[in-house]
Formats: sequence, C-alpha cells, structure tokens
Amino acid sequence: MEIRGFTESDRDELRVLARRAGAGAPTESLWGHPESEAAIYLDPYMDLEPRSLFVAVRDGALIGYLAGCVDSAAFPGEDQRIDEAIRRYRLIFRRGPAAFFGRAALDTVGAKLRRLPTAGEFTDPRWPSHLHINVADEGRGTGAADALISRFLEHAAAAGSPGCHLQTVVENTRAVRFFERMGFAAHGAEPLVPGLRYRGGRVHQRTMVRAL
Repeated sequence: MEIRGFTESDRDELRVLARRAGAGAPTESLWGHPESEAAIYLDPYMDLEPRSLFVAVRDGALIGYLAGCVDSAAFPGEDQRIDEAIRRYRLIFRRGPAAFFGRAALDTVGAKLRRLPTAGEFTDPRWPSHLHINVADEGRGTGAADALISRFLEHAAAAGSPGCHLQTVVENTRAVRFFERMGFAAHGAEPLVPGLRYRGGRVHQRTMVRAL
C-alpha cells in the first residue's frame, strides 16, 4: 500500500471512490445525491487545496482518501459550499434532497423552541486545520486510515499549523474510537445534526481536536 499526494489524474477515480467509501456509516450519504455531496466535501479540496489531499493506493487502485485543509479560515465554509450546491443542482426540486432539507428545517425549528443548539461549523485558531477521511471496504484493516491521518498531520504541522479539528457524529462509534486512537479528543457540546437520520434515529455532531 502507498500513501501519496493527489494528482489530477486521480480525479475521476477519486469521485467514484467517494460514492462508495464510508458505506454503512451514518454520513454515508446525506440526501441521496452523490454529485452534489461531492461538490461540497470533495471537489473544493481537489480544486482549491490539492496539496492537502492524500490518497491510499493498493495494487494500482485507490482504496481511501483524506481531504484536508491547513487553514480553514482561508477555505470556503461548509455552509457556503452547501448553499452553492443547493442552487447549482436545484436540490429543493429533487425528491430526496428536498425531503432532507425540509426535515432539517423542522429539526432546526424544534431545537430553537427547546433552546437546544444545532450542528455548525467550528472555528478556533488553536485548531485551524481540518480533515475529512473516507476508506472503502477493501481498505479497512490495511492501515490505510492510520497512514492517511498521519500523513496529513505531518503535512499540516510542517505548514505551521498548531492544531487540527474534525467533525463526526456521536452515533458513529467506530469512527469516534478510531479518531481517539489517533490522538483526537472530544471538544464542546454534541448538538443535533438537523435532517440527518441513522437507523431511524437522530444523530449528533461531535467535534474532535488534536494539537500538532
């Protein structure tokens, strides 16, 4: 297995991998429209910060990837990327996404009435870097995830970043345990993620941080 930086020739294969990686996780698919989800969580990293994007390769095929950012303040925010995707793909006119965003709106209103927080972006100069990681089934148990995380943290530290954060969901216990093993610790509250459901239940955001 090889861990290396993203190259433009990886683009098409990486987009295919992104559609199937993370299978079975609560965030496997948000609203059932892979193209718009990739436009939020993959394409901007390929286009704007390819030097912080790493891939795991085995037998000539991609089996995992890590999309990262050294300085989140200099990168388009998640809310901005979601808004752009909604407009570009006309998601409110598509049945699956429209149902998701309608449910999200109801969840948000309900949380406000109960004076409860909802999930949002994380900004703190102590942990300015962030990452998203996905590994396909055939890459699990190979050490690919560990190696991708280590490679990115080395990259971020070399760039002068003092720390890194990530956001997952409380209900993805496997991911939480993995990130804890990689040195990340839970930080802050665990607010509701509006719209998202896993096995019929609501899910909650967990922010995790690690100093570099």
